[in-house]
Amino acid sequence: MALQTERVSRVMDAARKQGIAQILVTDPLSIFYLVERITEPMERFFGLLLAQDKAPVLFANELFGMEPVDGCAFVKLTDNDDVCALLAEHIDPEQVLGVDKNLPARVLVPLMASGAAPAVELGSFAVDGAREIKDAREQELMRRASATNDACMAEFAALVHEGATEREIASQLEDIYCAHGAEGHSFPPIVSFGANAADPHHSPDDTRLKPGDVVLFDVGCRQEGYCSDMTRTFFWGEPSDETARIYDVVRAANEAAEAVVRPGARFCDIDAAARDLIAEAGYGPYFTHRLGHQIGLGEHEPGDVSAVHDEPVRPGMIFSIEPGIYLPGKTGVRIEDLVLVTEDGCEVLNSYSKEPRRLDA
Repeated sequence: MALQTERVSRVMDAARKQGIAQILVTDPLSIFYLVERITEPMERFFGLLLAQDKAPVLFANELFGMEPVDGCAFVKLTDNDDVCALLAEHIDPEQVLGVDKNLPARVLVPLMASGAAPAVELGSFAVDGAREIKDAREQELMRRASATNDACMAEFAALVHEGATEREIASQLEDIYCAHGAEGHSFPPIVSFGANAADPHHSPDDTRLKPGDVVLFDVGCRQEGYCSDMTRTFFWGEPSDETARIYDVVRAANEAAEAVVRPGARFCDIDAAARDLIAEAGYGPYFTHRLGHQIGLGEHEPGDVSAVHDEPVRPGMIFSIEPGIYLPGKTGVRIEDLVLVTEDGCEVLNSYSKEPRRLDA
């Protein structure tokens, strides 16, 4: 593991175009992206200073047990150090300092007050823009994580039985992921029965499964540092006519959106492909969230698939396509895949079936 020079160059090229000559990166996942070192710093400082025509400087507390990185200067901090003073020793006092959105105010405010740089600007765009285009290695890692999610979904469905609670099912998922080589969940899993599926972010509780319920799994794992995310909705017993209908509408919306993903298509147009179909079916008010989000080292990365995002998609981007219909107090359906934008279309990273399925059959 060493400095990822090509990635650093892309970040600094983007920063230069915005008039920023130095950036302080404090998002642990972005630091990992650039130097392949990561820790959860909690209240302690962890940062990477990038500057034009200078070696990056990694700042890490000695408690992290981190070794120097090839190609980087390394500043080891202690709990008694004045972080701002040490940062100021390496910041160019004549150049604007870019900071990322994760820099805490307890560091940012005194750093600005110290006059370490003539001005401070938000520089997250440079790192976020680099991270949103996955290189060949990242694409392969995302394929592997999604393949693991597909394999595990089959085992998750097999756990379901009448009388089980959402919490009982959810508590078993991480062990299955780990048995398939994953490091664990990429986000807290959503397991929803019946009317609970009408809440897109429902937390598993003690609701028991009963005939006629939908069973919704929104799950993902982290494998080799990269995240997967997928949603499938099943039936327990014969679904009502309306539940069966909204399932068909949501599946059609998912597939319609995936069909228009290609370089140059705008995020808002992809959103509209799904949203318009749901609206035409009479359920427009019940699709209450954006169509998707970007994903990679983080389960939700900057950049979404929504009606207000009018930028075109580019090869190497990976994001979710997850339309849903939520009928409060009744039921809900969501179907989600991850897609990778290719040179002439997209690759759907999930292969688990979207055919309607009764788990009690």
